[in-house]
Amino acid sequence: MSLSPMPAAKVLEQSFLEIRCRLLDLAALLDRVERGGGASNDTRMKQVMEGLSILAGKHDRAEKIQELFSLPYDASWERPHPRF
Repeated sequence: MSLSPMPAAKVLEQSFLEIRCRLLDLAALLDRVERGGGASNDTRMKQVMEGLSILAGKHDRAEKIQELFSLPYDASWERPHPRF
């Protein structure tokens, strides 16, 4: 069984207000940072700005954002031990 993507018009019909809300939230947060004196030398702000660049691009945006905010893989990490 092959799943086909939902048509863009339908996605926008269902999600436009949520997208708009999230963009407004982000804009307000960035305005608060700016009013607080900015954070141009803060590495977190640099990541946020890089994330905005990723969003403005095309293809695999979610994956690229996830990688931006993730630690590089370290083969020496200890495996978790679930408590069953």
